[in-house]
Amino acid sequence: MSGVTREYVKESENEWRLDKWFKIHFPGLSYGRLSKIIRKGEVRVDGKRVKVNFRLETGMEIRLPPLGKDERKAPTGPKKVRHISDADVELMRSMVIYQDDSVIVLNKLPGLAVQGGTNTPRHIDGMLGALQGDKEEKPKLVHRLDKDTSGVLVIARTGKAAKSLTESFRGRKTNKIYWALVKGRPPQQEGAVQAPLDKEPGTRGERMTVSDEGKRAITDFKIMDSAAGKVTWMSFRPVTGRTHQIRVHATVLDTPIIGDGKYGAKEAFVDGSISKKLHLHARSIDIDHPDGGILSVKATLPTHMMESFDMFGFDENDDSNPFEEMDNV
Repeated sequence: MSGVTREYVKESENEWRLDKWFKIHFPGLSYGRLSKIIRKGEVRVDGKRVKVNFRLETGMEIRLPPLGKDERKAPTGPKKVRHISDADVELMRSMVIYQDDSVIVLNKLPGLAVQGGTNTPRHIDGMLGALQGDKEEKPKLVHRLDKDTSGVLVIARTGKAAKSLTESFRGRKTNKIYWALVKGRPPQQEGAVQAPLDKEPGTRGERMTVSDEGKRAITDFKIMDSAAGKVTWMSFRPVTGRTHQIRVHATVLDTPIIGDGKYGAKEAFVDGSISKKLHLHARSIDIDHPDGGILSVKATLPTHMMESFDMFGFDENDDSNPFEEMDNV
């Protein structure tokens, strides 16, 4: 038996149920035993008692009681290995825009899920073995993007790198910039949306809504260019990391992201030949590299956004830091 230990929730595990977290990390621990130690208060999250269906958030501390060796091991029996097709191997390798011994960065395609779920058998997490190379460890997710959002996705190649990167995300030591095309034009050239977010009742956490009872959520924004005020190219920088934060905060500005029917309904679509796909792209990231220094990576736009940028005369090659002046104030 080992003593009390503590683990921290990775960004890729955000909004997991507590019982799912245990199933992944301690598959030898039975549900009955888990329920008992949670009921007795031996498991704590951020120092508080919780239930098995508690929803975790990135950075939360999970206190683990002493567990037996068998409980820390996977159940006996053949391990199911997911076959990765040649086409999926090629797809994963085609998305790589940066790679070294510790980190891989992908330019994720829109429409490709990062993690599995109901009716989502094909996802990046299940295909990470295609990028393992000669490493003993399989690459690991350290954060997520929505299925329909494209752009920068950071992958750890080792457990040590995963721990370092997760700490950077948890400690908000990252600078993530998103590009979006929105319908309309905000009244301000730049600013910050401060609107707390909570899960919308009855949607099983699939939709977020602005609520005074919600969690703190802040997004910096700046207008990059505009086409007669009907369509605007904007940069967004999330200060906090809530689910669907940028998408909801865009509606707070009364400028829904083009193609975001989930939050903008019919107002999120523009007549004409512009694509109906979501126009939200993780353009760049600056993050502490596990081996020292800063890792800075930019991702080119997906095809549908390139076509829209060309249509409205926006500069898809802009390399400026839109928030530099705001940071120097």
